Amino acid sequence: MHDKSIHGSTIIPCLRYRDAHAAIDWLCKAFGFEKHAVYENEHGRVMHAQLVHEGGMLMLGDINPGSFSDRIVQPDEIDGRETQCAYLVVSDCKAHYERAKAAGAQIVEDYAEKDYGGAGYACRDPQGHLWSVGSYDPWQAE
Repeated sequence: MHDKSIHGSTIIPCLRYRDAHAAIDWLCKAFGFEKHAVYENEHGRVMHAQLVHEGGMLMLGDINPGSFSDRIVQPDEIDGRETQCAYLVVSDCKAHYERAKAAGAQIVEDYAEKDYGGAGYACRDPQGHLWSVGSYDPWQAE
């Protein structure tokens, strides 16, 4: 049972990018994320960032050898495959799809109405990470 008093999700996807600043800019422009916090080291590399989208959050940072990043491979290192992806709930999926396409998202599954409700599509961001986007909101499903 979902506790309505909890604000935001208790599971937050975490991604690593070769160029986190570029990823942040693109995710804000193409997907509508907003910067919540961005922490840089003395060289200007992103050590940790938090982006928000409605009630959800994404954490990300630059690849940093010798750290947790060593346990994560980039999609182009494994032929574009992923072991998981983030699902982003949006209210107007068709508009979001058009916005992402206009910003250069590589569409891997076209926009479609889903049998289980809502609509969705899947794409890759410019650094190859896979995203599933849809209007189906599991918090609202009964």
